[in-house]
Amino acid sequence: MRPAQLLTILEQEFLSTHSGHHTPVMLWGPPGVGKSQMVAQVAAKHSVPVVDIRLSQMEPSDLRGIPFRSDEFVEWAIPAMLPDSKKHGSSGILFMDEITSAPPSVSAAAYQLILDRKLGEYRVPDGWAIVAAGNRQGDRGVTYSMPSPLANRFSHFEVDVNLDDWVSWAYANGIDERIIGFLRFRPELLFDFDPAHNPVAFPSPRSWEFAHRALQKFGDNSGLLLGTLQACVGPAAGIELSAFVENLDKMPDLDAIVRGEKVSVPDEVDLQYAVASALVGRAIKSKNNAGSSDTANSTIGNILDFAGTFPQREMGVMLVSDMHRAIGQDLFSVPQFSVWAKSIADVMLYQQ
Repeated sequence: MRPAQLLTILEQEFLSTHSGHHTPVMLWGPPGVGKSQMVAQVAAKHSVPVVDIRLSQMEPSDLRGIPFRSDEFVEWAIPAMLPDSKKHGSSGILFMDEITSAPPSVSAAAYQLILDRKLGEYRVPDGWAIVAAGNRQGDRGVTYSMPSPLANRFSHFEVDVNLDDWVSWAYANGIDERIIGFLRFRPELLFDFDPAHNPVAFPSPRSWEFAHRALQKFGDNSGLLLGTLQACVGPAAGIELSAFVENLDKMPDLDAIVRGEKVSVPDEVDLQYAVASALVGRAIKSKNNAGSSDTANSTIGNILDFAGTFPQREMGVMLVSDMHRAIGQDLFSVPQFSVWAKSIADVMLYQQ
C-alpha cells in the first residue's frame, strides 16, 4: 500500500483509540522504506509522543518486569519504558519496531500487551495506539517467522515505495531539489535493493535523505562528493547522481523564468527534470516567504506559463502536479492555471 494511504490509516487508527475501535497495526517492508518515519509523522501531526520499544534488544523479563516480594506474595515492577499517562501523557503511539527480529520468547511476552492492552497489572492507557513494524524474511535482515498467535493480533499492511508520495514528502521536508529532479529522471532508483547480493549501501527513501545531507556538506568539494554520495546510495547510483549534479551548470536561468522572461526549455531530458523540480522549489519558497499573495501568485503564474512550453506536455503536467501537492489549493486561484489546464486538457483526458 502507498505511504500516503498508510498515513491516513495510521492516523485513523490513532484517533480510533478514543472510540474503542483501535486495532493494532503491523507494517511490513524492506529496510529504508520509511516505516518508522510514517509513525513519527502521525505523532508529530497530533503533537503526541512515540514510545519506541525494540523487542529485538530485550529479554522476556525486560517487558514483563522484575518480580519482588510483597508480604506473602510476588508482584511485578512495571518497566518505566511502557506508556504511562502521568509520565508520557494520555495519548500517544506505542511503537514496536523491528518486532520480527525479536526471539520467539520475547515476542510471546508481547502477546497480551498487543491484543488485550495489558501485561499483568499494567494497562496501556486508552488514548495510546499500538503499531509494530518489521522486515520480511526475504529482506536479508535478522528475522524470525512471526508466530501465528502474534500475527493474529494485528491488522497487516505491506509498505510500497511510491515516487509521487516520496516527492511530496521531500518538498515538505526541504530535500535538495537536485535529488528530487534526479529521481524524477531515474524513478527506478528510488528503491533498488537486491537481497540476493546483500549490498551495504543501496538506494532507498532513507538513503536518499542521507545523500541530501552529503550534498549540503560536500557539494563544494568535488574531490569528496562522489565518494560520499556512493557511501549513501551505493556505487552505481552515486555515480549517476554525481554526474547529474555536475551537468546542472547547463541549467537555464531560473530567476528569469520566475520573473516571467522568455526562456528556452533545455533539450536534455535530465535537465528538464532538474528545471521542473527546481521551479517547484521556487514556488514553495515564494508562497512561504512572499510579502504578499500577489507576489506569490505572480511567481507561480510565471512558472505555469513556463510549464506550458515543454515539448513533452507530460513534463509540464508533472511539474504542475508536484506544485499542487506542495502548495495546495492556492494554485487554482492563479489566473494562469486555467489557461494551462485548457492547453493540456487532452493529455489529462487521455491519461484518465
